[in-house]
Amino acid sequence: MAVVPPPSRRRRRRMDKVLEIINIPIDWLEERSGLVGGVKYFLFRKVPSDTNWFHTLGSATLTAFLVQLGTGVILAMYYKPHPDEAYESIRHITHDVTLGWLVRGMHRWGASVFIILLFLHMGRVFLFGAYKYPRELNWIVGVLILPLALLMGFTGYLLPWDQTAYWATVVGINLNGTGPIVGPFLAQFLRGGDEIGPNTLTIFYATHMLLLPGAILGLIGLHLYLVVRLGVSSPPWSDEAAGKERPEPEPSGEAGLVRPRARGRIAK
Repeated sequence: MAVVPPPSRRRRRRMDKVLEIINIPIDWLEERSGLVGGVKYFLFRKVPSDTNWFHTLGSATLTAFLVQLGTGVILAMYYKPHPDEAYESIRHITHDVTLGWLVRGMHRWGASVFIILLFLHMGRVFLFGAYKYPRELNWIVGVLILPLALLMGFTGYLLPWDQTAYWATVVGINLNGTGPIVGPFLAQFLRGGDEIGPNTLTIFYATHMLLLPGAILGLIGLHLYLVVRLGVSSPPWSDEAAGKERPEPEPSGEAGLVRPRARGRIAK
């Protein structure tokens, strides 16, 4: 008489078979690309035990940017960057497209949320001393993201092509035009000529949709790489606070660019 395994064991065997089937494409991808291991390292790496909710400001900022990216792609499917059709296309998105009012509202107010979270994240990094050695480069990358994010808001403000957007852009371009040396050239470039018109709207749309998002994505990728490489900094009250002196590693191998030495006769 055959022995029937208990239900818990059968359920476990069934689950093992399901996991085995799921792992087939994952193992195939990992063997050929190594991406799975990298993703696992990124998601399950060790972090200091005394991290707190302030450390989530960076992830919140990234989430706000991804929301802007997704809603912006949806809006770009219906928006028409031409002075005669821009305002009407915005009205069509808001009133006629299914959930268009929600997508536009998320994109419009999400821009402010993104900037606010970016300032809060940078304030946390500064107050916690997370910009110190060896994370100076990561701080510089974050500082570069800030003006690009502000430019995203400025270039997107003109796109509805209403009275408020038009005159606010006039003020912004005129302020840039008062800058020394490059000011007049920058104002001429932003206007696309001597006056604000169709070329201005096209330049702002291309900058807002292509140039700035691409630059920000590249900097965010570098930023995340440095976070993974250098690790998460501990709060200032921790025993492993950022900026604390670290013991120098034992010298190994030949001295090179990191520890140069004298050469030639002097070296002998």
